[in-house]
Amino acid sequence: MQHPDKSEYADFYAGYVSLVPEDDVVAAIEDQTTKTQKLLSALDDTGAAYRYAEGKWSIKEVLGHLTDAERIFAVRALCISRGETQPLPGFDENQYVREASFDIWKLGDLVETYALVRRATILLFRNISEEAWTRRGTASDNPVTVRALARIILGHERHHVKTLQERYGL
Repeated sequence: MQHPDKSEYADFYAGYVSLVPEDDVVAAIEDQTTKTQKLLSALDDTGAAYRYAEGKWSIKEVLGHLTDAERIFAVRALCISRGETQPLPGFDENQYVREASFDIWKLGDLVETYALVRRATILLFRNISEEAWTRRGTASDNPVTVRALARIILGHERHHVKTLQERYGL
């Protein structure tokens, strides 16, 4: 699959898209799932409540954010791949994390939710037609294509996993 050009996503996603050099983005998403689950496997509920600084998200909140964001990005990809022409809404990631109360979730439930959402994302992308990958829609008041959304999902998680490794010591 060709990589999206800069007209296929908003500037604020450029950092995520730049983290995805692979041509086979679906295979890379599948591979990432195993790596992320392995990274989290050494944690317990107490360890997952760790914050590297006051006011920063806990590990549980980072995982919950990754899952929420992937759900939203995947729904955008679904809608656009199916020919949706209506603009799709944005979301406030900080409000979502605050309202979800991820710190009271059991870590096992967060990990299972991540895995289930990821599995649904993979199956969606595996079965999108070649033509649908380049369909363009509007999300958060910006143009975006399905192939850009796949890379945003992958790059977004890579960004946060790097933070988990560097700042949270995972």
